[in-house]
Amino acid sequence: MFIIGTGTATPRNRYSQQECWATLKEAPRFREFNPRSRAILKKVLTGDNGIVTRHLALENLNQVFAITPDVLQARFLENAPALAARAAERALASAKITPPEIAALLISTCTGYLCPGLTSYVSERLGLRPDVLGLDLVGQGCGAALPNLQTASALIDSGRYPCVLSVCVEVCSAAFYLDDDVGVLISACLFGDGAGAAVLAAKANGGRRVRWKGGGSLLKPDDREHLRMEQKNGMLRNILKPEVPALAAKHCETVFADTLARNGVTRPQIKSWIFHTGGRDVLLALREKFQLSSHDLRWSEAVLREHGNMSSPSVLFVLQAALADHAPGGCWWMASFGAGFSSYGALLEVE
Repeated sequence: MFIIGTGTATPRNRYSQQECWATLKEAPRFREFNPRSRAILKKVLTGDNGIVTRHLALENLNQVFAITPDVLQARFLENAPALAARAAERALASAKITPPEIAALLISTCTGYLCPGLTSYVSERLGLRPDVLGLDLVGQGCGAALPNLQTASALIDSGRYPCVLSVCVEVCSAAFYLDDDVGVLISACLFGDGAGAAVLAAKANGGRRVRWKGGGSLLKPDDREHLRMEQKNGMLRNILKPEVPALAAKHCETVFADTLARNGVTRPQIKSWIFHTGGRDVLLALREKFQLSSHDLRWSEAVLREHGNMSSPSVLFVLQAALADHAPGGCWWMASFGAGFSSYGALLEVE
């Protein structure tokens, strides 16, 4: 399987962390938080947490306090199909592929639910053919991009679906929840909205050759309570524990070692690192575990700085940034991780 095109999309409105703090501290809701919570919000939004700006599907920041099931569902319905379609259109243009050539459409999300799923809305917007295979992959959290691509690889290998469109879209602002829980507060300061897409094909298309060499995964249900979503008062509420950075680095290292061994690749052969932007502390933990430099993680750090953590699309933004920056060819390591606790990796062979 080859990745022959990529595309990304974000809402038009971008807000700095300083703007978020200025709006928050003047909001009536801010006074409802306990002193510890107010201190945490100030520290995260005004300190050096690796994030400068985030794109949010909000006309103004005060809308973030309108948290009801109906408001959040309407926000997801309005924005998720539009963002997914925009990223997909850019991926198709990058691949020089027309919509009728797409045989299967895979869409991952964890920040909302639609029935029929997003594949119905996005295939309509793109003008895909009526017999396209649509698979909606829901609930895999931040790690979803890699299993989505692995599924695309299996479809292509079957010989029945020579060209597959893979999309990850998250409207994290449709899953915000506010209370005095530390994880909930940090999540509100960390996540942004966006979509990433990739066109996958059985043959390269003449552009830079990016071949999917092999993938791996690890699922650790014993660590599930450290990172997951729950339903509360009819709305999604993120559970985020302090152990997450260390767990992400530990499990990512395991997948890395296993995948390299199965594919006969050694560590020195890895020329570029494409990591999900889980947050500043996550990237620091990965740097330490893999003995990398800030330069090695420059694309992940740049995406985090400009967009925050967009959940599942983030790693596709990092991949696109590395390709645009003409990162050196050879073997690339691409990794995502998230709810479950789940960890995924892939070896890419890039010319």
